[in-house]
This record gives sequence, C-alpha cells and structure tokens, in this order.
Amino acid sequence: MIGQLRAVAIDCPQPRALAEFYSRLLGLEITYDEGDWVTIGGPGQPRVSFQQAPDLLPPQWPDPQRPQQMHLDVTVDDIEAAEEQALALGARRLPGEGENWRVYADPVGHPFCLVWD
Repeated sequence: MIGQLRAVAIDCPQPRALAEFYSRLLGLEITYDEGDWVTIGGPGQPRVSFQQAPDLLPPQWPDPQRPQQMHLDVTVDDIEAAEEQALALGARRLPGEGENWRVYADPVGHPFCLVWD
C-alpha cells in the first residue's frame, strides 16, 4: 500500500447545497466549509468533499456523450424506505437496476446507487 484514501471530491456549482444533500443521505456531518470547498465526514469516517465548478456540465445518465464522471454506491437495509427518503431529499430515479441495486441522480445530476445485500 502506498497510501490511504482520504476523500472523494465531487465537482458541483453549489458545494454547500450538495454537501447538505449527501450529509442527510449518508448521515455524515459537514466538517469543513470554505465556501468553494465543503467536506462531510471526518477522522475515522468516509469523507466526501464538494468543490465549486460553476461551469459544470452535469452527466446525463446513460448518455455516453455526457458520462457519469463518478458515482457512489450507498448500502441500505431497506431499499423501499431508502428510496423514499432519497427522493424526498431531492434525488431522482434514473433508468437502471439489478438484483441488489438501483440508480439515482443527486440534485446536480451525478448518478449514485442504492445497494443492498
């Protein structure tokens, strides 16, 4: 091993707004806010940072001309309850699902999956 993953950074037009969405989705507190860079999570937890990109062209799932750029897999216990809560936060359902996963978009358009065992 060369090093350990510290954080995943996601480009977005409004870092605080997207950080608040993922904070509620993942149950991680906002631990850093510099305006154009906001982080959720901290020591001993996964960290996700949100970096201002005012001219971001959001992905268009599943259009290869505007690829997903990145996505997170979020493990849930009850997919129906989790989907209802994610949609209430501002997510939207996207085409695509398997035996143990469904695809959604965050409020900016980045795809993420809710997965279960």
